[in-house]
Amino acid sequence: MSDGNQRYIVFGQPHFSDAEIDEVVDSLRSGWVGTGPKVARFEEAFASYLGARHAVAVNSCTAGLHLAMLVAGVGPGDEVITTTMTFVSTVNAILHAGATPVLVDCDPETGLILPEQAADAVTPRTRAIVPVHLYGRPCPMDAINEIAQRHGLIVIEDAAHAAEAVYHGRKIGTIGDLTCFSFYATKNLTTGEGGMITTARTDLASRLKVFALHGLSRDAWSRFSDNGYLQYQTVDLGFKYNMMDLQAGLGLHQIPLLPERLRRREEIWRSYDEAFAGLPVVTPPPPEPDTVHARHLYTLLVDPETSGVDRDAFMRRLHAAGIGTGIHYLAVHLHQYYRERFGYRPQDYPNARWLSERTVSIPLSPHLTDEETTRIQNAVAAALEERVE
Repeated sequence: MSDGNQRYIVFGQPHFSDAEIDEVVDSLRSGWVGTGPKVARFEEAFASYLGARHAVAVNSCTAGLHLAMLVAGVGPGDEVITTTMTFVSTVNAILHAGATPVLVDCDPETGLILPEQAADAVTPRTRAIVPVHLYGRPCPMDAINEIAQRHGLIVIEDAAHAAEAVYHGRKIGTIGDLTCFSFYATKNLTTGEGGMITTARTDLASRLKVFALHGLSRDAWSRFSDNGYLQYQTVDLGFKYNMMDLQAGLGLHQIPLLPERLRRREEIWRSYDEAFAGLPVVTPPPPEPDTVHARHLYTLLVDPETSGVDRDAFMRRLHAAGIGTGIHYLAVHLHQYYRERFGYRPQDYPNARWLSERTVSIPLSPHLTDEETTRIQNAVAAALEERVE
């Protein structure tokens, strides 16, 4: 059991500096808390960080994925290929666009989409492919792009975990037709909730902005700024997916900190690799050559046959020791809704099922102290050594 005097280490707890707090207070005092100048600055700064031509801020990565589907022309009668080893929002976005998700299995070591299975899943109805950069590890984008080019498909990257990732010298966010990022509380760059869509295509960026705010021809800042009231029209059936200045103010100060925060995550990651090397668990494989892993999640594979404990019991032991954990993820085809709607069976995607039953994420915040990382390492070792009497 944990020492009652020790602070519980929450999984993925964010940290905000005085600069971010002051920026939010500035928005409150200015009276401009909705979509305004800080959102525009945030979009420009994020695009500059990635080297992307356009960045469009939205209120979540899920909203971004939905809008990306719509501006790419995905709709009823279309199929979209993605991996079952992802958060459900990836597939929900496909369904909300009216299309049919076509799931494929993942690599048993990395959890990433298997390009060969994606290639085999292409039909005349396939419109797009959605690789998921799981845990911050870049997908094999050369293979994905080759499939897309061969069949004329749109590539929509789910980069919720991968703002810092690089694939063969190119930042994630500059490779596919559209890329969607998350700024949820557990991310290195967080606005509480929020997301961003990047693209090199001006036509898609323009449509994204229209769809993100009710389908209006001008955004709120253009209509109500001190430049004076400007007439506008509803030009399409849009959504309320815009980001607020309150959120953008948080993100503005974190973009310059991303390299430093990634370095700290890499440092913690190395300490975990060293501490767990002799334990009966499987640690993450090293990054692929010529890539930068965003180090969003550090996962352990806890297999009852080798670890002496099942994953859920292991998590309970860490909780008792004051350590928060997470599951990333229960594969999509194992969820009740998708089983009932599409008739998926657990054995349909064996690699993803195997990972789903054994994977646990442990804290990897750049704000963890050395003392806290040592506590986590000791708790993991103790949880694996404990035997049920």
